[in-house]
Amino acid sequence: MTVIDPTPLPLAILIDYDGTICRTAISDEIMIEDSIRPGWKVFDDMYVDGTLGSRQCFIEFLALLPADPEPLFATSDRQEHDLTFIPFVERAREIGAALEIVSDGFGFYVGRNLARIGVPDLPIATARMTWSDVGPDLEFTYGHPTCFVCGTCKRERVLHYQARGFHVAFVGDGLSDRYAAVHADTVVAKDHLVVICEETGIPYVPWRTFDDVRAWLDRIAADPGSLAAPRKRPYTCGPEAWGPGRTVPPREG
Repeated sequence: MTVIDPTPLPLAILIDYDGTICRTAISDEIMIEDSIRPGWKVFDDMYVDGTLGSRQCFIEFLALLPADPEPLFATSDRQEHDLTFIPFVERAREIGAALEIVSDGFGFYVGRNLARIGVPDLPIATARMTWSDVGPDLEFTYGHPTCFVCGTCKRERVLHYQARGFHVAFVGDGLSDRYAAVHADTVVAKDHLVVICEETGIPYVPWRTFDDVRAWLDRIAADPGSLAAPRKRPYTCGPEAWGPGRTVPPREG
């Protein structure tokens, strides 16, 4: 993957996809519309409750999906996107910020849909979904090598850019963003991610559409010195905090 060097603005913006760029969570929409058997919500509820990691949740989902991928493509193609994302990308590129999409989902639809709305060449960190005669399969290309809780380790993407000298801003909306939010230098949050930030004391920039994120970016461009240097935080997830080989996050409280 090509990563922009941290010049002229040492800022990397990592962006969630489901519920953030796309207005819906496409993996959930696929399970609602295309499951061939009931039961997916049981696994989803376990994930929300913290008794199942997202990686295992998606593995359980696979057995409930049809072998034919076409219904899944059709469902993903119907989902609405926040089209203010397009001028936001243009502005970020104009000022030299690095961009990457980080998605903990089925993954196959991210590049396809970004190309459809007019931003085809963004770096994407997500799972790789393939199909064979026996049905779909998932490769967790951006999963952590020794922690198996999340399908895509968003924390590692944050640390990757920080190690290169970037101030990392993370833009997201929900539960799968919580570990990235803890380690990011700036969090741009809406919906459930706001709740997580407020419960855990993480400062955040609120947003509703990418026009709001672009306005924040304009303020940064006007005063690049306002970006704090990236700083290492204590690990709250992964093998450093939980030990290696974990598939379920530890219960909080």
